[in-house]
Amino acid sequence: MVDASGALAFARYPSLAGRTVVVTGGASGLGEEFVRQFAAQRSRVGFIDIDAARGAALAAELGGLGGDVLFRACDVRDVGELQGVISGLAEALGPVDVLVNNAANDKRHTIDDLDPAYWDDRMAVNLRHQFFASRLVAPMMRAKGRGSIINLGSISAHIDLVELVGYITAKAGIEGMTRAMARELGPDGIRVNCVIPGWVMTERQLQQEVTPEAEAHIEQSQCLPDRVYPADVARIVLWLAADDSSMCTAQNWVVDGGWL
Repeated sequence: MVDASGALAFARYPSLAGRTVVVTGGASGLGEEFVRQFAAQRSRVGFIDIDAARGAALAAELGGLGGDVLFRACDVRDVGELQGVISGLAEALGPVDVLVNNAANDKRHTIDDLDPAYWDDRMAVNLRHQFFASRLVAPMMRAKGRGSIINLGSISAHIDLVELVGYITAKAGIEGMTRAMARELGPDGIRVNCVIPGWVMTERQLQQEVTPEAEAHIEQSQCLPDRVYPADVARIVLWLAADDSSMCTAQNWVVDGGWL
């Protein structure tokens, strides 16, 4: 977390200074917090998002504070576009050291909503891009003999939510993909981990999903009474990106206030 003065209120990781970090879905919500936190660590940060206006505004803000931050608009469902944009960020900032696969869309839907086209769209926006972004950066990391890929899963794959079957299926798949990729990329020094946030109080969740009934559900389900905020998740992401976690891979890291 960054306090009102712009200083870090939590740990600084020397190994992240000067490293190239790419964050998908970085213009708002969790992704925005990740971008801010890596910039505060003096990393070289490239981020992508479908929201061009908000992404450009964030990059301008952080650049004005002295951060080395680049934004590129991108729809992660278009694999060719995604790979081209990440390659361009790597050319501008340096080969990727850390990839945070964060982009997702948890729009509510019923089983009856999921015709084949919409099913494929849920997989594309929530799962498929994580694999292809990871495969793209793996050779850059392999050449350095190290790297950290951090995939964002979701508590929704483990709890009693409804009207999210496509999203939940994709998020469950991320956990299996993480373990498989960690095994294959580990000999090259590349670590692959999955972060599983609880119900995070992002701006969108607070505006659209956190009803009084949802508040009661959270209160009943978490061990801790406080709410999970983006900074809580960012702290585990920073640690997994840094050399401090150099022997941690193929794991699920849950930040949910004790829900699971």
